[in-house]
Amino acid sequence: MIVRAAVITALVLGTGCRGNGEERSASGDGPNPQSPAPDPRPAIVFLGTSLTAGYGLGDAGLAYPARIQAKLDSAGRPFRVVNAGLSGESSAGALDRIDWLLSQNRVAVLVVETGANDGLRGQNPDSVRARIQRIIDRVRAIDPPPRLVIAGMEALPNLGADYGRRFRAIYPALARENDAELIPFLLEGVAGVDSLNQEDGIHPTAQGQRVVAENVWRVIEPVTR
Repeated sequence: MIVRAAVITALVLGTGCRGNGEERSASGDGPNPQSPAPDPRPAIVFLGTSLTAGYGLGDAGLAYPARIQAKLDSAGRPFRVVNAGLSGESSAGALDRIDWLLSQNRVAVLVVETGANDGLRGQNPDSVRARIQRIIDRVRAIDPPPRLVIAGMEALPNLGADYGRRFRAIYPALARENDAELIPFLLEGVAGVDSLNQEDGIHPTAQGQRVVAENVWRVIEPVTR
């Protein structure tokens, strides 16, 4: 567990996001006629941190959510993936964003990958769990409610064994109490493997993201049948 938890040691990085406003024509009178039509497929939204955003890859198409889209397309599943990963975000930031994300998408499945940066900062696990529960409560208020998938994370080893146990327990407990699917540890098979991580030793390479995608697909595949 110590080796796997060490990957969380520097997840707080520069944040950045792209605007989500509708593209306008040169005249400003309306949408650009060359803009693609909205995708009518229900969305699988990945609410996450730099691990989901694909930090350091230079191309979001190499991040695991894009690989999940490719797998869905190959399997003939009628879903579109929304990568809502944001580098450096805490669970408080994810909670602040969730209402907007829900308003922008017809969400069929929500994958919650948050808390790693809280663990880095040594936040109280009970507070982290409460914020994630509030995210889940917002999602459950939708009719019909989306399916939920929770991605497990681990805390810093230097925060002590007791903190590590309490932090690790957040995710299976939330999944169990909310009838959600659980990815036991998002970075299983990647954390601590030099060849699958970038030079920072934290963020997966493109090949590492392939392994992460397999971890996620094992849980997402039956949910999307």
